[in-house]
Amino acid sequence: MSVIRLLVLGAVRQHGRAHGYQVRNDLEFWGAHEWSNAKPGSIYHALKQMAKQGLLVAHEIAPSTVGGPPRVEYEITEKGDEEYFGLLRSALTSHDQKIDVLSAGLGFIVDLPREEAVGLLKERVKGLEQWRAGVVEYYLPEGGPAQLGHIGEITNMWVHLADSGAEWTRSLIGRIEGGAYVFAGEGEPFVGVLADDEPNPYATGPHPEDLR
Repeated sequence: MSVIRLLVLGAVRQHGRAHGYQVRNDLEFWGAHEWSNAKPGSIYHALKQMAKQGLLVAHEIAPSTVGGPPRVEYEITEKGDEEYFGLLRSALTSHDQKIDVLSAGLGFIVDLPREEAVGLLKERVKGLEQWRAGVVEYYLPEGGPAQLGHIGEITNMWVHLADSGAEWTRSLIGRIEGGAYVFAGEGEPFVGVLADDEPNPYATGPHPEDLR
């Protein structure tokens, strides 16, 4: 699964229309450059690539302040919306993906209805439980991991990851079922984006003059 596609589509969608630096600024504000592959080059590449694929539409709105090509703002299309929600649902249910996938899904979970979000997370728990059962049945020795030497610690780690992942997900489900956060259709959502003139304390570089 492409985490960068989910992050970029979600960031553009939150703005309605956004230029490349706004998307980059938001993702850095969320710390995505630390826990995912959302680096500047990959962000701008994803924007251009998804515009070619019809997931975004590019609007040329103003000439560059340094005399380069016109500044471009991107807007998500109906096709892009479908892609976005497909990636989001997959990120929340897939238990066998890297942690950046789940992190991206959590960043946009409130774009879903509350009931659907809970259902997807319950699917995640079920997947983790099934994975754990498979590990224990086929790989974990009755005498414990040490019976296989230090190699046994690999399967021991898998079991603990499954247990901790399921426990954390159940706790999140409980908070959501208890009324935490504002989900789709419930009112004004929380939008963690920066205004154009708002400084980003987590920016990895200076504001570029050319906002292509």
